[in-house]
Amino acid sequence: MKENLISVILPIYNVSDYLDRCMKSVINQTYKNIEIIMVDDGSTDDSALKCDEYKEKDDRIVVFHKENGGLSDARNYGIKRASGNYITCIDSDDFIDLDYIEYLYNLITKYNVKMSICQHRVLYSNGKVKEFGKNGEEVLSSKKCLERMLYHDVIDTSAWAKLYDRRLFSDVEYPKGKLFEDIATTYKLMLQCDEIAVGYESKYNYLVRRDSIVNCSFNPKKFDLLEMTDKMADDVLKLYPDLKKAVLRRQVYARFSTLNQMRNAKGFDNNRKHIIFYIKNNKDILLKDDKTPKRDVLAVKLLMCGYPIYKVCWHLYEKIKK
Repeated sequence: MKENLISVILPIYNVSDYLDRCMKSVINQTYKNIEIIMVDDGSTDDSALKCDEYKEKDDRIVVFHKENGGLSDARNYGIKRASGNYITCIDSDDFIDLDYIEYLYNLITKYNVKMSICQHRVLYSNGKVKEFGKNGEEVLSSKKCLERMLYHDVIDTSAWAKLYDRRLFSDVEYPKGKLFEDIATTYKLMLQCDEIAVGYESKYNYLVRRDSIVNCSFNPKKFDLLEMTDKMADDVLKLYPDLKKAVLRRQVYARFSTLNQMRNAKGFDNNRKHIIFYIKNNKDILLKDDKTPKRDVLAVKLLMCGYPIYKVCWHLYEKIKK
């Protein structure tokens, strides 16, 4: 049986220092029938030049140069021009195990599904590696997969570490100009599937960069997290109203994440008050849900003691975590 063509979408913007490692991992995949779509999103370093150099070395590589439009725009641009039956997205500052595509594709074919998921490792700048993988695999209903994603139970919202039937993108795009674009998109792809295959081995390597968009100092764009999460919540509840607890947990989690990022920012007092009010107003449902992670339960209780106490405790937590 002829192998399906798989399109690898690589949005690229000023990642010259990381691109070689990423491309080496993609070019040397054990699954060979791939097209590698490099979308240079208006890079100002030598990333654009490197893209053209790679194109000359491997006829599976297609390069597009476009004006800067952001990560979502670059992903959409590449997906629309993909020829493969299946699509996987990789961030060009990350890299993948050599059997990443083969692993995800085997899950698709074994269970006859439209989407598969693998796990990832987190690589920190100090050399520390956090491993999320383990052995095993299973097939989940779309609803169960969504529930676990909402609880952040192994399954996450990231665009990467997943393989998609290209038809899932027929009416779905990543929201241009928004941060946390995957939160607004991954659930829409899941909703189109009857079942989703989940593999628990880590095959994707995620690099934590201090200069990344998400990790930079707080700015109003980071409130996109709340907008994206609430839109996801509304759409999921329309179809699965019994997932209310899971949806609420995700919405509260988004508030905590934003609250933590803005704790040293000035000029956002009203936003901070609204976020704290939301968390406190929904604390009972969260505390009574036995699926709520212990960290979130503790965070709620600390916040009830007052924001200054919570702020100090979270700072200590981050120091211990690092």
